[in-house]
Amino acid sequence: MVHKYVSEAGSIAPAYAGRLGLGHMPKDRMPDESSAPESVYRHIHDQLLLDGSSRLNLATFVTTWMDPEAERLMAETFDKNMIDKDEYPQTAEIERRCVNIVAELFHAPPAGDAVGVSTVGSSEAVMLGGLAMKWRWRNRIGEPALGSSAVPNMVMGSNVQVVWEKFCRYWDVEPRYVPMKKGRYVVDPDDVMDRVDENTIGVIPILGTTYTGEFEPIREVHDRVVAYNEANGLDIPIHVDAASGGFVAPFIHPELEWDFRLPQVKSINVSGHKYGLTYPGIGFVVWRSKEDLPDDLIFHVNYLGGDMPTFTLNFSRPGNQVVGQYYNFMRLGRNGYTRIMETLRDIAVRVSNGIAEVGPFEVVSDGTAIPVVTFKLTDDIDSYTVFHISDQLRTHGWQVPAYTMPEDATDVAVLRIVVREGFDMDLADSLLEDLAEAVAHFEQFPPPHPDPESGFAH
Repeated sequence: MVHKYVSEAGSIAPAYAGRLGLGHMPKDRMPDESSAPESVYRHIHDQLLLDGSSRLNLATFVTTWMDPEAERLMAETFDKNMIDKDEYPQTAEIERRCVNIVAELFHAPPAGDAVGVSTVGSSEAVMLGGLAMKWRWRNRIGEPALGSSAVPNMVMGSNVQVVWEKFCRYWDVEPRYVPMKKGRYVVDPDDVMDRVDENTIGVIPILGTTYTGEFEPIREVHDRVVAYNEANGLDIPIHVDAASGGFVAPFIHPELEWDFRLPQVKSINVSGHKYGLTYPGIGFVVWRSKEDLPDDLIFHVNYLGGDMPTFTLNFSRPGNQVVGQYYNFMRLGRNGYTRIMETLRDIAVRVSNGIAEVGPFEVVSDGTAIPVVTFKLTDDIDSYTVFHISDQLRTHGWQVPAYTMPEDATDVAVLRIVVREGFDMDLADSLLEDLAEAVAHFEQFPPPHPDPESGFAH
């Protein structure tokens, strides 16, 4: 028998004395030669050490910790394309179950399988929900004739996530923004109705705003829209953007009526990769009934085997995210989600209470709606800004964003802390200690001038 000679040079060479450790790898073109997989892994892994710690990133709503078993399942399903439902029928079945679980959680009327899809995240879900609203409007008025004055519009707060602005720009819908004001960072129902007319394709209240985490007055807005519809013979729908709060409210605010219990709520989006506790990217959009999702938005393809109805913007995506979401649903159940959300809320409240004790801060939202705390410097502080505080916290590894509030309240700048799974009471206490240290630093050594980028004192 002839044995092929295999050189041991690669396996016995020092880890950082090989080609990737000694030379400069091209950054904007492919290298000419191949490299050993373990060397490339080490090379890229070490570069990623320059990133901040995802667990200390209190800016993001996105999940940064899951069970090892969930990670294993997701790694095993990276290679399954979600669109190939004929080839991967069990992955398709898991998606169907997840959509039904989400719809049931939001009190969708029982009528067989729920009407909805999984998405890459709430951004895609928002686009799909918006398209359904525009198509329903178009079907109601007929295709607008050339030169027609009928321009679709959408009513929403200036505090919406940027994806709603993208939807309006990409799909030729007039955005009608409800202004905020200092001390009020959610929509006022009167201001909402001032902007509604016969060409409004939808009203978009938010369950957990990006800016402060607060719940908008969805029930009040709903009742006002219902009254307007009855008075004008219209059927203007409400779409609830529950990206951040959709997996929180059902567990710690079960009495709150914001979902399909309100009859004019026709569609809801939610992010599984936020408080659904799943790694990115996974989201869902669900509709009240089949009538709320126009048939001509659904495409049918047969070149993957069998008839495949599809209503997505992303045709190909891995099945591992929906598998991870299903793992969480089965692993945690209602009891587990409730315990986690209660714990996160308690930690958020602990942080908000501590903030008032460690410095000259005013809490804007205390984490009782969703586990998000926002706070500003008191008006008497003009020697340093929240932007300085944010930069100082980075020296301890914390990523706490500072930003200005939406239009008509841009003179207010805040810091925001998103409490997620993996952020415990000990970390909360460490954050408060570092926050107090940052305040003490600027009290003793005031910056020479306010932050040059913001120009805001507080």
